Amino acid sequence: MPIKIPTDLPAFDVLAREGVMVMGEDAALRQDIRPLKIALLNLMPKKIQTETQFARLIGATPLQIEFSLVRMTEHKTKNTAAEHMETFYRPFAEVAASGEKFDGLLITGAPIEHLPFTEVTYWDELTQVFDWTQSHVHSTFGICWGGMAMIYHFHGVQKHMLPKKAFGCFRHRNLAPASPYLRGFSDDCVIPVSRWTEMRQDEIDTAPGLVTLLGSDESGPCLVEDPAHRALYIFNHFEYDSETLKQEYDRDVANGTPINVPQNYYPGDDPALPPQNRWRSHAHLLYGNWINQIYQTTPFDQSLIGTR
Repeated sequence: MPIKIPTDLPAFDVLAREGVMVMGEDAALRQDIRPLKIALLNLMPKKIQTETQFARLIGATPLQIEFSLVRMTEHKTKNTAAEHMETFYRPFAEVAASGEKFDGLLITGAPIEHLPFTEVTYWDELTQVFDWTQSHVHSTFGICWGGMAMIYHFHGVQKHMLPKKAFGCFRHRNLAPASPYLRGFSDDCVIPVSRWTEMRQDEIDTAPGLVTLLGSDESGPCLVEDPAHRALYIFNHFEYDSETLKQEYDRDVANGTPINVPQNYYPGDDPALPPQNRWRSHAHLLYGNWINQIYQTTPFDQSLIGTR
């Protein structure tokens, strides 16, 4: 089944050209099954790039997905046209007031790692989002800073500044081969990493109920399951395009910002050569497994989401 997104959303044409099945409202209405309602709370500055990356992954499954875009209510983005935000995004306050429920919610990272969580301008509303997921979302997926913020909110696990940016493609071990989220995963895999902060495994281990599914000897814990809150937290970036790390590196070089060449990304670590994507297949596996697990466990009656 395809992913249902507005036909005038930039991601529609991008995904159609890539061979991802996409559909508009008319075609979706002809399907006689209930689509899964998946929302993206997009905190990244490059909204269009991020929404396309996640639509690509969740749209590659055999299930029909109804994809919605959500933003923080008062926060104004500086990097995406106001017209795009007005056309395609709903403020969280409006979503919450509607009483609408979702099968899945993705919460992205944000380039504010240097700030303590409580100093983020929209922190109070974001904590409302986290609490709202417990009654209105069947499964929540926090990505990078979004995952760090969730694990801090629900468990008090702190993030820690790194002496230098963790930047590159690092091998991660499959720590839970029997997990439904890692179905089909190899014993290890490569995942893009781009962050100035880290979560520490010993601190995650002290929080009751948390299970680390993927971890790296170089970059630390990566994917953590939180069954009590029906959530997954991933601190790295399976969703990245082939050139996302290159764009970040080139931006910092152009701005004169000190930055190391992303490790294990360019052939021979030579930024003059085209980077190689070695994570795409596992990215599709992870998000496909997440969608499948939602499909297997979410109530058919959407009004029951969050009640059991």
